[in-house]
Amino acid sequence: MLELKNISKKVGNSLHINDVSMILEKGTVNVLLGPTLSGKTSLMRLMAGLDRPTSGEILMNGENVVGKPVQKRNVAMVYQQFINYPAMTVYENIASPMRVMGLDQQNVDRRVKQAAELMKLSPYLDRTPLNLSGGQQQRTALARALVKDAELVLLDEPLANLDYKLREELRIELPKIFAETGAIFVYATTEPQEALLLGGKTATLHEGRVTQFDQTIEVYNSPSDLLTAQTFSDPPMNILPVEKAGNKFSFNASSVDVPKSVSGLPDGQYQLGVRPHHMLLEKPNGKSMKLDCRVSTTEITGSESFIHLNNADAYMVALVHGVHRVDVDDNIPAYLDQKNLFVFDQNENLVLAPDMSREA
Repeated sequence: MLELKNISKKVGNSLHINDVSMILEKGTVNVLLGPTLSGKTSLMRLMAGLDRPTSGEILMNGENVVGKPVQKRNVAMVYQQFINYPAMTVYENIASPMRVMGLDQQNVDRRVKQAAELMKLSPYLDRTPLNLSGGQQQRTALARALVKDAELVLLDEPLANLDYKLREELRIELPKIFAETGAIFVYATTEPQEALLLGGKTATLHEGRVTQFDQTIEVYNSPSDLLTAQTFSDPPMNILPVEKAGNKFSFNASSVDVPKSVSGLPDGQYQLGVRPHHMLLEKPNGKSMKLDCRVSTTEITGSESFIHLNNADAYMVALVHGVHRVDVDDNIPAYLDQKNLFVFDQNENLVLAPDMSREA
């Protein structure tokens, strides 16, 4: 078990990690989710022993390991910017941690070949890293970490440099690998979809602070506050400032009924949140808020369209399936379905989350 107790890290006058406390259990997958510069890599370096916290404790199986050099910890780490031994073959790169451990050749050979097969590296075992593509080099570094049999495996956006097909394959395979090893896995990503695919637990980070840490699906379905909800949405969750008066949430000339479950909320200012794929361009069945919007731009990916919309001071993105050809400055309606609304109070704390379990 790895426990972080009130960990902070200052560099000069800058606070890189702000009072983080987490418990990571053996045999679990723990995702660090947040944008670039949110503190993911800084936190992993503290876990690994590459950096020392300014304050707080790091306990590994009950032992405070602050100050214990990384060489004396049973840790493996893979960065987005892969590191391999250039003079060694792929085989020897993967085998190197087992050589240090003193494993016999039969075990080394078996585990290298298993890892190479998983990472699609079997044809390249006799090559050196400089004769590999960038993706193949990254897979070599990932295979070396997986065979090390470490207690703690830290993966810092390890799939970012791989091609789409292999990245999707490994996203499916990695949770199975994690489950078999019994190690503590910590996986950093900027992509909410990747966190959902990996499962386990997710910690959402913002400016070095963990805003929520829980089972991944719980953080997605019931973000504790607006900041967490924005972090766990790509594109970010659409936010609409509204006023509650009686049984209505209103914005400009548009309104929607207040859900019965929160009908007792006092009148005042609130914020409605809706994920981009729940912004609708056709009126749904049931209660909804209609917004008259102007198109600012459209991005078509082939299978999906991102339609950027403006209504007064509100800026929103609708993510819709298929190709939707709308022109800049077109006026179109958009709908917020009442059953898909998140409600946040003036302090940006969650008041109501929709039933999102059907998306899991």
